Parts: sequence; structure tokens; C-alpha cells
Amino acid sequence: MATKLGGEVAAAAKHATEERVSLLTLSDEKILEQIYTTHVHGDDKFDVDSLFVVVENTLKHATHIVDNYVQGGGQSSTHGVLRDLLQGAQAIVEQQTDERAPKASFSPPLCTLKQIACELQCKPPGEDIAHKTTLAILNKLSNYSWEAKAVLTLAAFALDYGEFWFLAQSQSSDQLAKSLAVLRRVPVITKPAALQKHKKALIELNSLIRDTLEVIESIFELEKLTSYDPKDIPALAGIMDHVPVHVYRAIITVVSCATQVTCLVCDDGKTQVLSPYAQGLHYVLTKLKTQLMICKRQLEEAETHRRLRKFFQTPTEIMVVFQSLIFGKDDAQLLFDGSSRSMVKIDVLRRKNVLLFISTLDITDEEIQLLRPVHDELKKENQYKIVWVPIVDQWMDELRKKFEMVRGKMPWYAVQHFSPIAGVRYVKEEWHFKTKPIIVVVNPQGKVECSDATHMIRVWGMKAFPFTVAMEATLSGGRDWLAYIASDIHPSITTLIKEKKFIFFYGGTDSDWITQFTAKANALAADALIKEQKISIELVLVGKGGKGDHSTILTRFWDGIESMFLTKVIGKPDDVTREVQKLLSYRSESGWAVLSKGSAVVFSGHGTTVLKALDEFEKWKVFIKEKGFEVSLKEHHEKVVRTMHRCSRLDVRAAPGKVPEVVQCPDCPRKMEMIISYKCCHVDGAIIGLL
Repeated sequence: MATKLGGEVAAAAKHATEERVSLLTLSDEKILEQIYTTHVHGDDKFDVDSLFVVVENTLKHATHIVDNYVQGGGQSSTHGVLRDLLQGAQAIVEQQTDERAPKASFSPPLCTLKQIACELQCKPPGEDIAHKTTLAILNKLSNYSWEAKAVLTLAAFALDYGEFWFLAQSQSSDQLAKSLAVLRRVPVITKPAALQKHKKALIELNSLIRDTLEVIESIFELEKLTSYDPKDIPALAGIMDHVPVHVYRAIITVVSCATQVTCLVCDDGKTQVLSPYAQGLHYVLTKLKTQLMICKRQLEEAETHRRLRKFFQTPTEIMVVFQSLIFGKDDAQLLFDGSSRSMVKIDVLRRKNVLLFISTLDITDEEIQLLRPVHDELKKENQYKIVWVPIVDQWMDELRKKFEMVRGKMPWYAVQHFSPIAGVRYVKEEWHFKTKPIIVVVNPQGKVECSDATHMIRVWGMKAFPFTVAMEATLSGGRDWLAYIASDIHPSITTLIKEKKFIFFYGGTDSDWITQFTAKANALAADALIKEQKISIELVLVGKGGKGDHSTILTRFWDGIESMFLTKVIGKPDDVTREVQKLLSYRSESGWAVLSKGSAVVFSGHGTTVLKALDEFEKWKVFIKEKGFEVSLKEHHEKVVRTMHRCSRLDVRAAPGKVPEVVQCPDCPRKMEMIISYKCCHVDGAIIGLL
């Protein structure tokens, strides 16, 4: 019988231990399951802001008095303690000028506070009791909002805690306070020996009270943010879902603090262990501070976004716009001058046209070199400036080193600002910046002349100056676009174009096709009729061969074609648009060819159709004398295309604000299907040669 009874006691003890441990480590989901049943609706209204102000003032003064008591507790006489108390009181008086005040009409909910105070008083220590007390308080406050529940509970505690330490401070100079202090057992703690005994416990209690106050203040701040447009603070919605759990942890901490005060006053050897609550609350406080920082940053970004939209829509000095875009409200106003390697004020941008070169730190040398000839030309006059704006979400030491390395490759200005760019949201939403560099052109009045001049600079270089949308439209309307893209393929290209020679640009992934086309094209160029008509045909291979690795040139060629497509595709489709689109669709094909006469494109085609057209030379050569070489070949190629129609595929890298949702097929009236593909940026070795 005794054995059985002992087993039951042991099992009960084990269960109790497991229950206590589980209460300290309850997940947020488990806590929510229990506390949501206590919440009816936040219907009861009162001036919670004023109540929090009073609670904050009360606890700050009370904890300050405790600090002075603890510091003076080691004195050998009461005189030392009294001296420290007087010094503390004087400090409080000095702080009152900065103290917030409740509304004049504020009337505290005294009856509710007394009800909560009854729940807090004279509870024995223990996590399970603290949990049950917390649930009881939440049930009594079921009609209040979650932040009001936390403030009311803390207010009930502050009422008792503040009174206790007010009496402790006043008992030496006021007879009524002395009598009340005896009734409240204040001397049990405030005597020097008692202070020495409870010093550690008081310090721990004081610290936890301050942390609790800070947690509730953070919850309060989050609640106030709900008055803003949810679109301005997208992170807030998910954060507010966890507020009930934070309130629970704050209230159970207040309960444990009240229990500890009871233990200290009774001085019966019992104590409430506060460290688990301190650890849990520290986690909550850290989390809340991080969340508040995120929300405030998002709100600031939204406000900056609205301010920038107004700036860019209204004539404003470029310096004002630049300051708001980059630095926001910060005082930092310095740029790094890449030519003099020194820091300069942003005044250098006053009344200037500015090219904002916006990128991440993962920028290639080729992307930097794109702007170098532009910089060399612009520095000849003083009306245009280039500024590199690095977009970094969070600066760290290794990123600063990388920034300095990249900055060293640029001869223009760079933003030297190791904080996230104030207008990063504007840059991403309005200028569609993602990861690839963009070049935004802004005039001296802060008006955006082009939201991304990268593509026109890549195709036309300085001929696109002053890099406006109007200039882009003018240039992209001509048929000589290929001359700009192909000009750096080989030294002879420029001469061939000036002499208006017929040029076959061709390439592909299939070396057999390249061999066949080369043979057919050479045979065509050597034909007696072609020579008789004094038709000069040159071949330029853009693809793989055996003369080395020219992958950079090859990549630049296709980047130029893609850039030309992106400058044309937004507007109304024309012959140039269709030719560029067709050529771009051949980028990954086995073979392709483009025929130009000087700088003007005659036609482009897939490897199979162009090769067949050359194979059938005897069918169309009879029209050369009547129609001319280029017309005869083009018309016959169009016939071949109609008999060998194949679907086009178009792969275009993401270009912010440039890639349309709908693109018409260049070979038929159908709309092309839009797909998304992901591809590594590395390019296989390839050469470009002149045959």
C-alpha cells in the first residue's frame, strides 16, 4: 500500500514538474489557443494613452527610488541612505520638465484597476499559478483591446509598487507616511540590513519592470502604426497577429513581479524565480524592436516615395531631389569624386543634368565600361555629371571593401553613404530597378528625361546624347541600327559599311550549318553573274570557330540586338522592330543570317530558310538584272519562309519597365506566348571572324 501511494505521489510530482516546464516553453500557437477564449472584443473605451503616460511616469520614478535605495543600502548609517534618497528626489524633480503629461480630462478606471490589483496581490510563487492568474486577468479584461489589457495590468501593479516606494521615500519626513509604511511593511525592505540581503533581488526586479514597461511601450507604438495606410507598412499585418502573445508574456511577467514583491515584503524565505520571465521578455523585446524598426523604415520609405513623386512631377532643383532620393533626412551630403579621389559636396550637381548610374555591388567590368566613353565626352563640358548610386540592403564590413574596389574602377562621382538609400522604394517601383544596372537621366529641374538609358547607350553610344526618350525614338526609327551594333566586331566592318558592301552576318550553334552556309555564300559571291553586276558580298561570322575566344564580343553583339529590341518593342511595331525581333529569336538557334547593304538591313532569317534560298540561287538569279540582288534574294527568301514556316521563340532578359506582356510574332499575325525562363549568365567560348 505504501509503495503504491509513494508511486502516485512521485507521478503527481513528475506531472507537476512537466506542467511547469511546459508553461515556460509554450509555443505561440499554444498560448493563442488559451488566450483567445478570454478575448471578446475591444469594446470598452477609455483614454489608454493617458493611462500609459501616468503608468510610465509612476514606474520610472519608483524604479529610480529603488536604484537609490540599493546604492545607499551598504551605508553604515541611515544618514547615508537618506542622503541618497534626497539626491534621487532632486534628480526626479529635474526630470519632471521632460515628463509627458496625461490629458487634463483624464479619469483613470479605478474600479477596474483595483479588481486587477486583487488578482496580483498575495499570490504564492510558481509558474503554473502565474499562468492561471494571467488567464484570470485576461478574462476580467475580455472587452478591452490587447494593448489596453497590458496597460491596465501594468497600471494596477504600478499603483501598488509606486505607493510602496513613495512611502519608503517619505517615511522619514512625514508621520502619516511613516504609519502607512508600517502597515505596508515597507521597513522590512528599506532597513540597511534588509537592503543588503535583498539587493540582488531588487536589482533583478527593477530591471524586469523596466523591460516590461519597454515591451508594452513597443506594443503601444505598433498599435499606433495601424492608423496609417496598410500599403505603407506591409510588414505590420503579420506583426500585429502576434501582439496577443506579446501581451500574454508581458502580463505574466507583471504577475511574477507582483509575486516577487509579496515574497520580499513577507520575508518568509519564499521567492519567485524571475530569470525565465526575464529571458522570455528579453526575446520579445528584441523581436519588437526589430519589428518596429522594419515598420518605421517602411513608413519612412513610403513618405519618401510620396515626396519624391511630388519632386519629380514638379520643377525642383536637382540638388533637392538628389538629397531626398539618396540621403533623405540625413545630414550626409558628400560624394566621392572618382577623378580627384576626394570627397566633394553635392553642390557639384547644382543646375546640372545628372546620369544616375544605379546598380548593386555585383556589377561587371563590361557594365562599368559602357559608361566610360560617355564620361570621357561629357567631361569636356560641365553641364552633365555621372553619379554611381550603389543599392545595398544592409552594409557590412566586407561589402564596404567590395564597394571601394568597385568604386576604384569608376572615374565619375559615387555616393559615399553606408546606409540604405532613402528612396530605394522609389527606385524599385518607379524605375523598375531589380538587379541589372540602370541609367536614369535627370535634368537640372529634377525631371526624369529617361528612366533607363542603358539600352540606347549600348546601341548608339554618344550618338544618343542627350539620352532622352525623344532621342531614343528618333534613333530607333532608322534602318541603320545594325551598323552601331556590329561596328566593333572587326576593324574592317566600318569600312565595309561606308562602302555600302553587301554583308552577310551569320552564326549559330551548329558548326556543320556554319560550314555549309560559308561554302554556299562564297559560291554565291564568286558566281559569274554576281561579278558581272559588280556585286560585292562579304561574310562576317558571328559564332564559334578555331581562332580563339571572343566571347565578350559575341555577348556584346547579342546584348546590342536585345537592347535595340527593347528600345523598339514598346512603340508601334514597324519593319525595323520585326527584323530586330526575328534576329533576336535566332540567338540560340543552330544557324541564322542577316543580309545588310552598308548599314541598312535587307532581311534576316533562320539558318534552314536562308540556306535553302541560297541553294535555289538558279530560281531567282534571273530577276537580279531587273530587280537587283537584294530584292531578288529577299523576295525568294520570303517564299521559302512561307513553305517552311516555323514558330519563333524569343528569350529576353528581364528589363525593368521595358519587357511588354504582349508581343506579336514577327512571322505571323499571332501573339507570342509569354514564358519565364532562368538561365546562368555564363557564355561559352566563341569567336567572331571576318572571312
